Amino acid sequence: MKNLHGVGSTLHRAAPFLPARALDAAPEPRYKAGAVTGRYEIPPQMPLPPGDEPSFFQRLLRIAVGRPRDLSDQSIFHRIALIPFLAWVGLGADGLSSSSYGPEEAFKALGTHTSLAVMLAVAVGITVFLISSAYSRIIEEFPHGGGGYVVATKLLGAPVGVISGCALVVDYMLTITVSIAAAGDALFSLLPLPAQSAKLAVEALLILVLTLLNLRGVRESAVTLAPVFVLFLLTHVVLIAGTLFMHVPDVPAVAAGVGQGIHASTHSLGVAGLLLLVVYAYSLGGGTYTGIEAVSNGVPLMREPRIATAKRTMVYMACSLAFTAAGLVLCYLLLKIGPEQGKTMNAVLAERFAGNGAFGFLFVTLSLVSEGALLVVAGQAGFIDGPRVLANMAIDSWVPHRFSALSDRLTTHNGVIVMSAASLVALLYTRGDVGHLVVMYSINVFVTFSLSMLSMLYLWWRARGTRDGWKRRVTLFASGLVLCATILTITVLEKFREGGWITIAGTGGLVALCFAIRSHYRTVGQKLASLDETLIDLPGEPGTFVPRVLDPAKPTAAVLVTSYGGLGIHTVLGIHKTFPSYFHNFIFVSVGVIDSGEMKGEAALPELTKRTDQCLQRYVGLATGLGLAAGYRMRVGTEVVEEVDRLAREIAAEFPHTTFFSGQLIFRREAWYQRLLHNQTAFSIQKRLQWRGQAMVILPVRVQ
Repeated sequence: MKNLHGVGSTLHRAAPFLPARALDAAPEPRYKAGAVTGRYEIPPQMPLPPGDEPSFFQRLLRIAVGRPRDLSDQSIFHRIALIPFLAWVGLGADGLSSSSYGPEEAFKALGTHTSLAVMLAVAVGITVFLISSAYSRIIEEFPHGGGGYVVATKLLGAPVGVISGCALVVDYMLTITVSIAAAGDALFSLLPLPAQSAKLAVEALLILVLTLLNLRGVRESAVTLAPVFVLFLLTHVVLIAGTLFMHVPDVPAVAAGVGQGIHASTHSLGVAGLLLLVVYAYSLGGGTYTGIEAVSNGVPLMREPRIATAKRTMVYMACSLAFTAAGLVLCYLLLKIGPEQGKTMNAVLAERFAGNGAFGFLFVTLSLVSEGALLVVAGQAGFIDGPRVLANMAIDSWVPHRFSALSDRLTTHNGVIVMSAASLVALLYTRGDVGHLVVMYSINVFVTFSLSMLSMLYLWWRARGTRDGWKRRVTLFASGLVLCATILTITVLEKFREGGWITIAGTGGLVALCFAIRSHYRTVGQKLASLDETLIDLPGEPGTFVPRVLDPAKPTAAVLVTSYGGLGIHTVLGIHKTFPSYFHNFIFVSVGVIDSGEMKGEAALPELTKRTDQCLQRYVGLATGLGLAAGYRMRVGTEVVEEVDRLAREIAAEFPHTTFFSGQLIFRREAWYQRLLHNQTAFSIQKRLQWRGQAMVILPVRVQ
């Protein structure tokens, strides 16, 4: 034991000891095997012992959100993944529902030159298929999802990636807001003007309902809302196809009228002015294309084969969106639809198409109710993809690491709550004004589109001559970049004072905050990394030494550790220095934490279990090499405190004289934001154990 004393003294002078959950301080963690305990296999849910029953509020929340998912079920990922149709509902609804406000904004921008709507409809259809085709190629290159954030990060670098990521986060927050506000407009078009006073309150309530659905799980929310999606498709196919069919006999007259209108517009505006007006209206209808990116970001949610599922979902969305958006623009032209107070143009169109009478009233009601309901469904994209972008950014340390955590329902619950709160603030700030929101919304959508197109253009330009089809890909992404950059530039210039500045300022502020958070994590990580430099030649690889026999009757130190490294090793040496020759047994305890970085497929859980097991074996090898009796326990789960609490009981029952050890980052001058960036897991565990009379010592990791 002489060597142990010597090493311990040296390390004690070099740096402070222990940290459970040390990865919360690491600069770029890819997974968290937290300070916890368990077995080799993924354990099923265990019943709570008497006296630890959940409170009334916890039982109520469990009824609303649902029971924890059983991680011992090997088919769990398969059962929560989305088939193409459900992916179309959960993710594609955002794109399809944008036809409820995008074409209207574009058509209104034409003013009296409505004959130009034919050119506008053609441009809309081409753009939808162009952007969708580009994102299908992105899915092929990035099959693990992540959308614009991952694309820009991998191809253009982390600084550009964080700009794209922040734009996406704000975009998805506004996705929720604009979808719910447009849903309110559609639904209240059925009611008299005095009822409009309740619209904002109803919209806020709808956001809260969606929040609850998404806390239950993505698949559950998509299944629940699928009938609404189908009803929207049916009513709008009838509306658009019926309107176009009724005017088939009048095609020559309609064509002549459109030609005369275009000629008159050319005479009054000039060729250049006419083209500028079309481009202007086309750009202000940018909200039409806003949901296309959602599918590429949500690839991890798809059922295997994920690439094929995602590409099929993209085809479904592109065809339905192109038909609906371009068709509505033509219908506005054919039926001479214009805006009316208290009604959307789609409401006016439905009334004009269906006419009076019982059938007309029923059709209009079904059409607007389904439209409003689909817009509510479209808010799903914000709740599905917004938290996933935050989770990806958390794994890369741009935002607090807790955003990558999963609930026991395997949802990114922290991100869902943040997106809900932010969308409510935006709704109240704009008072549900869709025109205002669409401007704010479109800017960030096309920031991300432009960066994604530029990234992929860069990728394929570098691959010229070395990969088949590079010329087609370069042409595709160059065309997409020109279109997206044009829409972005015109929208910013024309609408800067009408809400554009808010989006730019908000996104810029979020980017600055992300850089500050990453700088903090890197600084702390560098200071903690210095602990590893003192640990080079310590003995202890699995199987190197014959392990001593654990004696349950003797004092036991249960050490909560993370991945193998200097911090965990310092813990062992720190315990020996503080309590020399007292503990006979060392039990290393860890939880493989399933977060969004780990939940990538059906093989993810066994791989995480294996990594955690190997990490603990290295600790046992280290302790054995230092002449200690050692063993380990582990579990895999989503909630560290709960899993530690369960295994602490098992360890205490097996080793009655157990003292638990954990660690916590301690800052010399603790600021309020440090509690957000670094978890308080150790204190939560200590409180649980001490309430049951079990001893737990928290060793500080001091950060200057």
